[in-house]
Amino acid sequence: MNITLKKSLLPIVITALLIFLGFQLNNKPSAPNVTFTTIDGKKIAMEDLKGKVVLVNFWATDCPGCIKEMPQLVNVYKKYNKKGFEIVAVAMPYDPPAQVLNYAKMKALPFPVMHDGLSEITNKFGGINLTPTTYIFDNQGKRLQRTIGELNFSKLSQLLNTELAK
Repeated sequence: MNITLKKSLLPIVITALLIFLGFQLNNKPSAPNVTFTTIDGKKIAMEDLKGKVVLVNFWATDCPGCIKEMPQLVNVYKKYNKKGFEIVAVAMPYDPPAQVLNYAKMKALPFPVMHDGLSEITNKFGGINLTPTTYIFDNQGKRLQRTIGELNFSKLSQLLNTELAK
């Protein structure tokens, strides 16, 4: 290839890469098509939560970080739920169901809680192995954030203030 042809192709290649990069940044993954069955037997389809900002929290009763952040999740839920925010807490498959039910009742968790006994939900979210793991989706079901480990609650509040104002 001669130098003139290389020079004329360079702007085209750069433009194509920039367009591709812009598309990738705007192409956020969507929430998996799942239906949560709560410990109370209620079914909640992720599709039915469109229009709300949704936080899906994978946790376990034997996870110190999960237990530490649960009261803060309750506070965030109480503050933002009426503004279009929902939390679904998904207890890990290895967690004893009676322990999950007892914890949810004892702590009066105000948001839906489910036990993923068959690993269906953890698998649809890409195979969750570490707790806590949290996903946040916008009101169109597009993923805004994935956090492995404890949440930064001041950043979460900033995110919710921005997303719920849209």
